Amino acid sequence: MVLMMVKIMSNIRTYQELITIPTFEERYRYLKLNGRVGESTFGFERYLNQTFYKSDRWKKIRNEIIIRDNACDLGIDGYQINDKIYIHHMNPIVSKDIIDETEYLLDPNYLICCRFSTHNAIHYGDESLLPIYGYVERKPNDTCLWK
Repeated sequence: MVLMMVKIMSNIRTYQELITIPTFEERYRYLKLNGRVGESTFGFERYLNQTFYKSDRWKKIRNEIIIRDNACDLGIDGYQINDKIYIHHMNPIVSKDIIDETEYLLDPNYLICCRFSTHNAIHYGDESLLPIYGYVERKPNDTCLWK
């Protein structure tokens, strides 16, 4: 009950709201959490999320989110993810969410595709972890290995 009250009183992030935000940087700022490296989410109940992320229900919704977002980072076309795709819970889950199967667990409105570095940037609030997208200015011989 306390967990649910905390989520209700906090800023609940949704996919419907996220897709109205036009740029990658603004979407990142909407999602960032300002956590700390090594901060425990599940503690001694880590087995819960390990079991959950191997479940058929998770695998099914994961595939649906990848298709919905066209395998793009934060769901933005042109920000294709070419390596492992992470499905980020926009509202961090805790063990009670898994035990009680709350709406935050499998509802597509609370999930988004991202790459590993974007996922870490969101959790740790560190913009320097974000991948670099866009135009890279080329210079003569910048791909020449022997100069």
